[in-house]
Amino acid sequence: MKKYSFGVDVGGTTIKMGFFDVDGELLKKWEIKTRKRNGGSEILEDIAEQIQKTLAQRNISKDEVKGIGLGVPGPVRADGTVVKCINLGWDVFNVEEALARKTDLQVKSGNDANLAALGEMWKGGGKGYRDLLLVTLGTGVGGGIVVEGKMLSGSNGAAGEIGHMIVNENETETCACGKRGCVEQYASATGIARMAQKALTEYKQETVLQKVDRLTAKNIFDAAKQGDDFALEQVEKMGKILGTAIANTACVTNPEVIVIGGGVSKAGKILIDVLEKYFQKRTFHACSNAKFALAELGNDAGIYGGAYLIGDVGR
Repeated sequence: MKKYSFGVDVGGTTIKMGFFDVDGELLKKWEIKTRKRNGGSEILEDIAEQIQKTLAQRNISKDEVKGIGLGVPGPVRADGTVVKCINLGWDVFNVEEALARKTDLQVKSGNDANLAALGEMWKGGGKGYRDLLLVTLGTGVGGGIVVEGKMLSGSNGAAGEIGHMIVNENETETCACGKRGCVEQYASATGIARMAQKALTEYKQETVLQKVDRLTAKNIFDAAKQGDDFALEQVEKMGKILGTAIANTACVTNPEVIVIGGGVSKAGKILIDVLEKYFQKRTFHACSNAKFALAELGNDAGIYGGAYLIGDVGR
């Protein structure tokens, strides 16, 4: 009988790992450093070593393990082929086959944001729903889509890249992806600060943000909560852009719930309120009953999603 599974979330700095039982209880979680030298060739070796060590310490046979659910920071095709992970040094190869050879365990993989969406659906802010859109707001803007309880990957594993929808054809600065005018340039933590810094140079009235050493998304939202007019304007601008992008995405995926995660989500209610306002103004009427919620699993969403992906746990 299969009693256990592993959820693994590979990041550019650390690899987060979780060991779960058949009921979906997290028995152990830990992380190791992501060793990216030699084209990232040591990453799967390190994961395999950690899995072997965990099973040995607990005297658990591989026959008792369903397998490994693996999230990677890049596009992954349905067959497990990674379509390059630039920040890991990986080229095109089948990551499922490679890790399965090293562990003698079944492996299923997906983009890290999509696995985070699965995790939030299963145990987090989207619990109880089967159709979900996760939007993560950090250094960039990520997205994950779940349809009828299943991760939506697309032909090259790039489904859900809401951060790279073009929303401003007149943008002169370049996004990290190489295009101009992406959602990420306005709604990420760095994007919010960038836009506010531009606006501050032309703002003629007083604002508490003129006194800070460095503008950040956090101090902009904090000032907005205190009623600062300039900060409230920046929150409205960001909310209009991202709320509209979410509304457009909902016209394609029709989610029951929209979960907002990432560091910027710590702003809480003021962020949810402005996104929901512009979402309701712009979405198709049949999609307008979608609920908004904050993510609950934080950095653990990916490992929960991995455990869910491999199947037969907590269903």
